[in-house]
Amino acid sequence: MTQAGNANVSSLKSINERLLQAERALTTNDGLAKRPWYTHLLYAPGYYTGYGVKTMPGIREAIEQGQWSSVNGEIERAAAALYREASLVSQLADALAAAR
Repeated sequence: MTQAGNANVSSLKSINERLLQAERALTTNDGLAKRPWYTHLLYAPGYYTGYGVKTMPGIREAIEQGQWSSVNGEIERAAAALYREASLVSQLADALAAAR
């Protein structure tokens, strides 16, 4: 393989390793309210629904339970996760374009 080919393989390997972080960008170390072991901010089993999945569980459950003082904070946490994800994907798209 040529030196350029080795560099391209190395770049793609690095991009792939960073892509594995994409799901982690949607999590938080603090977890969900009342369930800190669920760390994903975009989906999780519902607090009252068992295995029934809730999208944006922090936001939905705060609204459903009338915990209005928590809603904005949950929106901010989900938005921050989405911004982290968008930033990572944008960086990877740029790196992938440069690797061509």
